[in-house]
Amino acid sequence: MVFDERFGRLDPAVWTASYLPAWSSRDAAAATFEAGPDGLDLSIPQAQQLWCPDLHDGPLRVSAVQSANWSGAIGSTDAPQPFRDGLVVMEEQPTVLGFLPHFGTISVTCSADLSPRSMFSAWMVGLEDEPDRCGEICVMEVFGDTVAGGRAAVGQGIHKFRDPALREDFSAVPLDIDIAQSHTYAVHWRPGAVEFSIDGVATRVANQAPDYPMFLTLGVFDFPDRPGPADHVPHLRVSRLTYRPLPEGA
Repeated sequence: MVFDERFGRLDPAVWTASYLPAWSSRDAAAATFEAGPDGLDLSIPQAQQLWCPDLHDGPLRVSAVQSANWSGAIGSTDAPQPFRDGLVVMEEQPTVLGFLPHFGTISVTCSADLSPRSMFSAWMVGLEDEPDRCGEICVMEVFGDTVAGGRAAVGQGIHKFRDPALREDFSAVPLDIDIAQSHTYAVHWRPGAVEFSIDGVATRVANQAPDYPMFLTLGVFDFPDRPGPADHVPHLRVSRLTYRPLPEGA
């Protein structure tokens, strides 16, 4: 089924507006966002609290939305994307399987406003409903300290995490790109390969591919302990997300 999201509103049947909330809570991990005719605007105002301050290695603030959410019971280890050893579920999550593709073409059209201490990203990751289903396809990732003179280092690739079928295959390549302008970052994900592109131009190919459903996260991040203006408000503005499944027999 084709999926075409313009973010006129953030549908709670699809989107969870908290970042990995099982490890804290939906309230503690809540995003600052606006949705409307121009799309989704994720931001981190000065008053936004730290994310998982007692658990994360280094202070971090996040505004992110994710297209699926679930967890086991409080005290269990069952939830997606544990970011350190020993994590347990702090708030049991409802199961929301809003957008969970398995192969196909995913495109994210967005712009960003960063400082040297912030970054934005879009990535797809396994639900970890089975432990090995944890790999990531990073559609793009840009740190503000790489942005200068109409150029930026755009990270793309595969993170294996704990998936034994994958290998780490990620790079951040400096490109002539103005991230303040809208660009379309895309992956063509098929059995055995993931092809990455920006504005329709191929950027890299990974000769491997996760083989399970994955959910999408869109997020902007701020690292308060890094150099940069403390009063800057980073933004990620997403105007469109599209998905087309592989043709039958492909």
